[in-house]
Amino acid sequence: MKLAFIGTGKIIADALHAITPVDTIEKTAIFARPHSKAKAEAFAAEYNIPEIYTDYQQLLAETTADTVYIGLINSAHYPYAKEALLHGKNVILEKPFTGFYDEAKELQEIAEREKLFIFEAVTVLHNEVFYEMKKNVEKLGNMRMALCNYSQYSSRYDDYLAGDIAHSFDREYYGGALYDINVYNIHYCVALFGEPNDAIYYPNIGPNGIDTSGTLILVYDGFTAVCTGTKDSDSPGHIIMQGEKGYMEINSKPNIASKLTTIYVDENVKEKVRDAAGAMVRATITETFDAPEVFHRMTQEFSDFARVIDEKDYATAHEFLNESVIVVGVLEKARKNAGIEF
Repeated sequence: MKLAFIGTGKIIADALHAITPVDTIEKTAIFARPHSKAKAEAFAAEYNIPEIYTDYQQLLAETTADTVYIGLINSAHYPYAKEALLHGKNVILEKPFTGFYDEAKELQEIAEREKLFIFEAVTVLHNEVFYEMKKNVEKLGNMRMALCNYSQYSSRYDDYLAGDIAHSFDREYYGGALYDINVYNIHYCVALFGEPNDAIYYPNIGPNGIDTSGTLILVYDGFTAVCTGTKDSDSPGHIIMQGEKGYMEINSKPNIASKLTTIYVDENVKEKVRDAAGAMVRATITETFDAPEVFHRMTQEFSDFARVIDEKDYATAHEFLNESVIVVGVLEKARKNAGIEF
């Protein structure tokens, strides 16, 4: 994969570092707006990137890259991705995929019609812990509850309260806790359980009408998923999936999962005892999975995208893309349900 980097912000810096050990990716080009050209030149010098552009149309017309990685503000994802696809380029989009469901469907249709690839860069789905969750979910029996909490006090929240509003807190740029942070929780649920029947969002609304935190209820057949995401307060965070026969837990912020604990009923032990509170306690089996250390949390996703593109693995690409489109639909339904307008 020959990759062009679109943007010069922190996420681009992270990505450039993250793919350093991935020998299937060639750092080919970088784009910056004219006022950020010096930053692009600095990245190009540090990472030996031969092509530098300040005109996006020129990049798309001239670059030798076959894929663009778009690390721009949320509201720029759709127009930049569409232009790239129409110029025959594959696309990697930072989360959230798009701000609107119709946009996501249009990008999907263009990509699949033109036999191009478009991916959402969601690190939690390219993680050994998530792969283990997919293997273990059947051990839990019938699902009864999912509890997901990604809470992180934003470094920009104090400025927001003072009236200095960053893009991540601005409705015009598709900011807010639901799209910026709760989206990780939604991806866990959709990837494991599919599209929910309903999505109901209970936000805490800030002075400019954006959600600074909130709890989302995803309704499935037989159970609900409770997804909390905050930018105005903090907690350790967790992912807990509960079934009739057991549960599995990530005991950390969802985007940095490194350990999974799965506890489920030992069917070979029939005796039951009661604890001090009088509750019945079943014999259980405990399995602990510690993920191997990784170079960077973003390394695996880029490695996966490069493999899919190089091998023309359209089946896996469709699976990734369909999941992203469903998540955008969930986000939009929840946002509109809560009266948050972009």
